[in-house]
Amino acid sequence: MQGKYHVMPINMTLLCLTACICQSLYAETGSTEPVLLPTIKIEATRTDTAWLQTPASVYRIDQKNNDNNLEVNLSETLKGVPGLQLNNRENYAQDLQISMRGFGARSTFGVRGIRLYVDGIPATMPDGQGQTSNIDLSSLDHVEILGGPFSALYGNSSGGTILTSTKQGQGKDSIEVGYSGGSHQKSRADIILQGGAEKASEPSYVVSSSYFDTDGYRDHSAARKVLSNAKLTWDLEDGSKVNWIVNHVDINADDPQGLSREQWQANPKQVNDAANIYDVRKEINQTQTGLTWSKPINDQHEINAMAYLGHREVTQYQSIPRAPQNNPRHAGGVIDFSRDYYGTDLRWTGKDLLPNTRFTAGLAFDYMDEDRQGYENFNANNQFGVKGDLRRDEQNILWNLDPYLQASWDFMPNWTLDSGLRYSNVHYESNDHYIVTGNGDDSGKTDYDKVLPSVALSWKINPDLNAYASYAKGFETPTFTEMAYSANEGMNFNLTAASSDNYELGLKSTNSLGHFTAAIFQSKTKDDIVSAGTIDGRATYKNADKTLREGVELSWNKNLWQDLKAEASYSFIDATFDAAIPASTVQKGTKIPGIAKNQAFAALRWQPETGFNAGVDVRYMDKIYVDDANTDTAPSYTTVSANVGYIWKNDDWKVRSFARVDNLFDRNYVGSVIVNDGNGRFFEPADGLNWSAGLSLSKAF
Repeated sequence: MQGKYHVMPINMTLLCLTACICQSLYAETGSTEPVLLPTIKIEATRTDTAWLQTPASVYRIDQKNNDNNLEVNLSETLKGVPGLQLNNRENYAQDLQISMRGFGARSTFGVRGIRLYVDGIPATMPDGQGQTSNIDLSSLDHVEILGGPFSALYGNSSGGTILTSTKQGQGKDSIEVGYSGGSHQKSRADIILQGGAEKASEPSYVVSSSYFDTDGYRDHSAARKVLSNAKLTWDLEDGSKVNWIVNHVDINADDPQGLSREQWQANPKQVNDAANIYDVRKEINQTQTGLTWSKPINDQHEINAMAYLGHREVTQYQSIPRAPQNNPRHAGGVIDFSRDYYGTDLRWTGKDLLPNTRFTAGLAFDYMDEDRQGYENFNANNQFGVKGDLRRDEQNILWNLDPYLQASWDFMPNWTLDSGLRYSNVHYESNDHYIVTGNGDDSGKTDYDKVLPSVALSWKINPDLNAYASYAKGFETPTFTEMAYSANEGMNFNLTAASSDNYELGLKSTNSLGHFTAAIFQSKTKDDIVSAGTIDGRATYKNADKTLREGVELSWNKNLWQDLKAEASYSFIDATFDAAIPASTVQKGTKIPGIAKNQAFAALRWQPETGFNAGVDVRYMDKIYVDDANTDTAPSYTTVSANVGYIWKNDDWKVRSFARVDNLFDRNYVGSVIVNDGNGRFFEPADGLNWSAGLSLSKAF
């Protein structure tokens, strides 16, 4: 029965691939008019190829197609990407929940297993932990999402890669001010200044700043966020280009936490702690800056360089009772850390040094120094939600130094071989400064390293149709946060890094029927990092012997008529433990929690440059298991959203307005789950029917 279960999806996929090929061939022979579609260059794979010729599952989303939004969360932009599961927790204290082909689904907060970049600068630390909170949607230009084997080019924790790019200033100097609001007292005000450069020695610029606050959908889920972003760009006379980016984010957010099934069904808006005695919340403050430089030396050689540095502070109050903290090994109920980080990436590219070849060689270095404390979350008067006595004090240092190579060879007129090799290594060190009776020295260090090869073969079947096959070795280390706690509350240096073998077979087409993609993939992982349960507010982790992820991804989009556009996507993923986990109830074939087996998305929008615009989209998400034992699920759901807008402009003025309704039919559903929560509070309810509207005014000078 198990074998039959796995064969059926593959047969279905082959049928879909065949259908796509037939449609493309028919379009080529049956169409009497040429189809002129824009050439989209892809940056994510560093191969300088158009989207159609890129041998990878890569998708580009332009922010201008998502203007009718509040522009607060990346989930407003990343819709309908095959293989990408992005859940809004309705909890600004814990960021979005993002996974790609099942990688990263275990995360109880922040982003794991997915590499994030903003204008070429990492938003992911060397150990693989990252966040989306500093991505400024006001100045966003486009996003590229890279999945599958080619993600291994980015090293550690690259089960998928998300690269965001902000706008470059152009044209006249202009100012834009906007205000939007919505359900739950949502309020957002922003200002954007931008302008192009008149001379090569002068920079173009985009400077934006926004303020957002809300009472939150749930009780005790209010949040305030201040975000500023600046980008200066110099296009110099020698062909080189310099970008300087500065970013600051300040967040104060209450945390309503997860609910049990009974709590969710009784009242999805409630806070887990009904009396709210713990006042669970998080404060985040981060500032970073970075510089990117590209210079073509001649027609054959080009140099790219990037350097960045930043500082991040986080204070988090948790709902941990006093009794567990009586254990002298317990780290307390308040997390407080200050982190400095910096890094660089140097890359050389050579073209046609050999006939029809392209070579890239680079070296990436990243460093993080973290000063972390833990405190009791109560004082001498037994008042909770305050910073009490010190219970943890340590310095954590980690760094990586990754050399990498890439090569692309057009060895026949319609055949290309792409290959890559990266040595990924991460070095951890923790120095314990809190040594008292009953709590010994937890200092230690460990290293993880892996050679990551990748290879892809692509075949240009005709000018509108491309097929490819690829393989890569993947590598994922535990994050410092995941190593922070073990069964005895000390650093869990017993966690090992996961390694995976990733395979993909894909097809891309662009013709009069639109843009098509289809992919079959399989990922076999050893020592996968999985949740070992969340007890008393502490998430712990372990290694699973073997896991298996395999599935299908399909997408289509097309301009139907004039400014009427349509898109649709479907993802199927079968993610299972491929071996039993000793001393647990997990057997071979058990589903990996946090991953939806089926996802589907469809959208239709009328989007002229000016005048009236409108859109509607439908999203389906399959049920999600909440724990390794598969004891319960967050049910499947379908939601519908609709939006309208109007744009008016002349030479110097532009007025944009929008209104939208999400969860149009007021579906009561779970937006995300806290995997393996030890208290059974797995469910994070999603918002019901909610609305937003906004108006912006811009003036050029």
